[in-house]
Amino acid sequence: MVRFTYILTWVLCMVVTPAWAQPASEASVVPAPAQQSSAATEPQVYEYRLDNGMTLWVKPDHRAPTVTHMVWYRVGSRDEVDGTSGVAHMLEHMMFRGTSAIPGGGFSRRVAELGGDDNAFTSYDMTAYYQQIPNQALPEVMRMEADRMRNLTLNEADFLKELEVVKEERRMRTDERPRAQLWEQLRATTFMADPYHRPVIGWMSDLDAMTVNDAREFYQRWYRPDNAAVIIVGDVQPEDALQMATQTYGKIATPATALAPGKPRTEPQQQGIRRIEHKAPAAQSYVALAFKVPGIASWDKDDAQSQDAYALTLLAAVLDGTSSSRLQRQLVQGEGGKRIADSASAGYELVARGPVLFVVSGVPAQGHTPEELEQALRAEIARIAREGVDAKELQRIKTQWVASQVYQNDSLMSQAQDLGSNWILYAPPLATDLLLERLREVTPEQVQAVAARYFGDDQLTVGILRAQPLPAGAAAQDEDAPAALH
Repeated sequence: MVRFTYILTWVLCMVVTPAWAQPASEASVVPAPAQQSSAATEPQVYEYRLDNGMTLWVKPDHRAPTVTHMVWYRVGSRDEVDGTSGVAHMLEHMMFRGTSAIPGGGFSRRVAELGGDDNAFTSYDMTAYYQQIPNQALPEVMRMEADRMRNLTLNEADFLKELEVVKEERRMRTDERPRAQLWEQLRATTFMADPYHRPVIGWMSDLDAMTVNDAREFYQRWYRPDNAAVIIVGDVQPEDALQMATQTYGKIATPATALAPGKPRTEPQQQGIRRIEHKAPAAQSYVALAFKVPGIASWDKDDAQSQDAYALTLLAAVLDGTSSSRLQRQLVQGEGGKRIADSASAGYELVARGPVLFVVSGVPAQGHTPEELEQALRAEIARIAREGVDAKELQRIKTQWVASQVYQNDSLMSQAQDLGSNWILYAPPLATDLLLERLREVTPEQVQAVAARYFGDDQLTVGILRAQPLPAGAAAQDEDAPAALH
């Protein structure tokens, strides 16, 4: 199925940590006046900025006496330096190892005592921490989260223990999963200069060489109020949330040294198809095609690149938006007379802090090779470029996207993730509403045009998992491809 991207959901290629910090540091600040976002839908999002540079977005939802509280840091694995890959995710683990105020695993224990649950996740572009709690627990949780923003203990003994946990996580999620290994190698082949070529979990050799000082330096540089946003969705009044944020996060001083932006890195122009092949014991082969395509350049609807991004979003949905989409009908169900795939999917990233990809992938049916499926996947895109898309088909897909957003708003967590991802990507709080408006305006001709424009050899990297015989008695892993590349 098409992967709803950053702006619609946050089901991205994230590394999630089991959770296990508290009261605020000093320094006084007063928030800027609240700005109420304009939107056609309720509830609205209330935007605040504390004097220390921290962002606060509040979205009231009074259906139940619960709250989702999140802290998002605009730092992920793309902000690491070579030789320390995995440190962003490692620091996420260490955030549950305590401060002097709440040592050890006290953070998560206290959240549980309050009747809530907590966790965290890291991706290429960001790191986020969340608590789903009764609304009366919000002040205490905010004190705890503010404390660990600047007061993390980070002792070496805990670090070394947690490092072994992360290594085992890498072994289980990547090293023992052939398809995950292929995706890791596909990214490293696709991106030569951009830091997206490094895996979020880190290369094992970098984990072996990592020290607690690597984590301390990363923490001191990036975990600061002017690089963070607090997202609160649920049964809370905006003015109350602002007061709580001022009394907790607002007491954290902004470091004296300004946060230096990373140096820009531009991918060299690709000339011809790049290929990577991975051989491993597996039940089935697998093929993935990653095309470099444009993402949203701005939220100005007249921007040509962004118009293409909206059209690419719907192209992915045409290919793989429902059980009756193009890839399912033609390749999996064999409507054209030839069933060539056991599964096939398409996904598009839409927007990221770096370059974006459009990916089509699949598992060849018995008797067919990865190369045959590669050609069939490309042929479906070429067919749309040649023949276009029926207006009724496109309208049906748009209707389904609108419905998906309605369902998403049933969950406080989904709403909070939506807002947090928007902040990470410099989008307005209600970017999802803007996106849906602009998707409605995309024409069949625009979808056909992007299918013709962006899927040539010079944009393409092909990854093939070449299945080898499984060892005697070994069970095949039930392995899904990553939901998206970020």
